[in-house]
Amino acid sequence: MNRFHVWLRPSNNDCKVRVDGLQNAKWLLNRLSQSFVFKSSKPMNEDEFFPACVFDVMYGSQMCHSAFKKLLSGIPEVDLMIGPA
Repeated sequence: MNRFHVWLRPSNNDCKVRVDGLQNAKWLLNRLSQSFVFKSSKPMNEDEFFPACVFDVMYGSQMCHSAFKKLLSGIPEVDLMIGPA
């Protein structure tokens, strides 16, 4: 799998995640679902940001922004970008 860009925009209880491409977003969600700390995400918005996909990841007691960022940084295919999602 090739590297792809991911942007994060954190808020209090969740994080908006923008991923380049629908297939990359689906792959990333599948990869994140393998982590016990990742529980769920809100549905992807494929139209407004085409060709990028945007979804929200809810934080829980075992997942905060810094932990989520560290989790993403540990995935070789993810190129974590600085800037707004």
